[in-house]
Amino acid sequence: METESEPYVRLATLRQLHQVVANLNTARSLADTLQTVADGVIAGLGYELACVNLVRPDGDLVVAAFAGSAAAEALITGRVGSRASWERRLSMGEAWGELRFIPHTEGWVLIEDDVPQWHTDGPEPRFEDEWHPRDRLYAPMYASGSGRELLGVISVDRPRNGRRPGPWGQEALQMYASQAAIAISNARLRSNMQRALVRLEREQQALRASEESFRQAFEYAPSGMAIAEMGGDQHGRLLRANDALCRLLGRPASVMRRYSFADLVHPEDIGTLLRTSAEGGRAELRLARRDGSYVWVSLRNSVVADTADGPRFLLTHVEDIEERKRHELQLAHRASHDALTGLPNSAELRARLSARLCARPHAVRSTSGTHEVDAYDSGDYEYGEHAYRGDGFDFGGGAEGGVYDPHVHAVAPDGEVDDGTKGLAVLFCDLDGFKSINDRFGHHTGDAVLIEVARRLSAGVRDGDTVARLGGDEFVVLADGLGAADAADLAVRLRNAIIPPIRVDGRAVRVGASFGIGWAECGMSVEEVLNSADQRMYIEKRSRSKVHRRAG
Repeated sequence: METESEPYVRLATLRQLHQVVANLNTARSLADTLQTVADGVIAGLGYELACVNLVRPDGDLVVAAFAGSAAAEALITGRVGSRASWERRLSMGEAWGELRFIPHTEGWVLIEDDVPQWHTDGPEPRFEDEWHPRDRLYAPMYASGSGRELLGVISVDRPRNGRRPGPWGQEALQMYASQAAIAISNARLRSNMQRALVRLEREQQALRASEESFRQAFEYAPSGMAIAEMGGDQHGRLLRANDALCRLLGRPASVMRRYSFADLVHPEDIGTLLRTSAEGGRAELRLARRDGSYVWVSLRNSVVADTADGPRFLLTHVEDIEERKRHELQLAHRASHDALTGLPNSAELRARLSARLCARPHAVRSTSGTHEVDAYDSGDYEYGEHAYRGDGFDFGGGAEGGVYDPHVHAVAPDGEVDDGTKGLAVLFCDLDGFKSINDRFGHHTGDAVLIEVARRLSAGVRDGDTVARLGGDEFVVLADGLGAADAADLAVRLRNAIIPPIRVDGRAVRVGASFGIGWAECGMSVEEVLNSADQRMYIEKRSRSKVHRRAG
């Protein structure tokens, strides 16, 4: 079971990975891109040494970039290893998805082959997954498409934590190698396009040859490309779209010429498109397919200039990033949700609760349709830089006095009596009898019980309410817009939903539940809110006998 700190570690790793992947697209040349790939391994993936081996036109691989050691870089940069030796390495050892790991117990046979390599000495591993200085880990980079053309291989060494990468590290390295392959392909494509454009400007006598070179690079590019008008009434209208873009959007070239990107972009992304500059502008947004679905793409703009009349056409490179976006969403979901139940985890619960709270102390309470303001003399008052009305809404702010803050301040009912106040109820749930089930029938049964309880809790709340697993057998429900009586009724309904027997492997087991009802109120911290609900839960648990607790 994951520890509470792992989501934070994963989020930090994910941010670093996003940053180094973003850096791949900032390099101007192929050489810069290759060095950025090597530097990104050091900066974002936790290795001390990284080497990028690039496939040459003759099929052999040359050490094109190195990061982490100046001495090793001087030793092997520019040296060549044969394709046969590399293919031998990529077929040895253990396959970790697309990665290839060769432990030191097998790699000794590779010491004398012609692949450039560096050697470091060190003691034998002290535990199973400790990294040995002669361990080898390779991440092949393949061109996009069905052909799986090998572009190169990333070699990594010396993990900073001294251990072989686990599933999380393996997935991160594999995804980075995939993005590095795209960046290298794009760098080559940009280099070819730039050479073609230079020829168009400098070599008027070779205009036909240059146009044909441009046409082939445009038409047969592995990713989408389009040419659009600039200026005038038809600004942005697509003049040409290559086959890759037509396939990506499911529209023939003749139909594409009826549209501009503004006609195809998702309504939520139109602002992103409008903010993208023509020269060197980049944007990640969604474009509409013919079937009505949307695909995530990365747009990169360049201006094709005419020496006589100035800028005339906009050249747009369209890269399919749907898979990368899906991976990002999956990684973000894993970091914020419980692996067993699929519910939001403790970190996500605290984030959602924190979003509803502000530092303003409790001041507003609604009673029977009227508003009372505690410790203030009037219904409208100021707090810090903001002004507040008696209904809890901000209506001004700052020196300018014109910024509206849509934050609705959380208030709580007064005591146990339902005074009509509606607030954010925090129901702290602790299962009764769960430990005995775990001890008697094992963790498999206990996990099945937790999964079923999570399902029943989720089914018993409204859309928009939050059911989170705090840890162990503790759950928390956030339900907004409830009065004291409503929250008590909800606790009873959820308790009754948990009571029925749960069948696991043909065996019926039962657990009860104790609920403590707390209230989130502006001026309180997240921990104060959760501790308040937790204390009420223990009071409720002690108020009933053990038999009644088990029965719900």
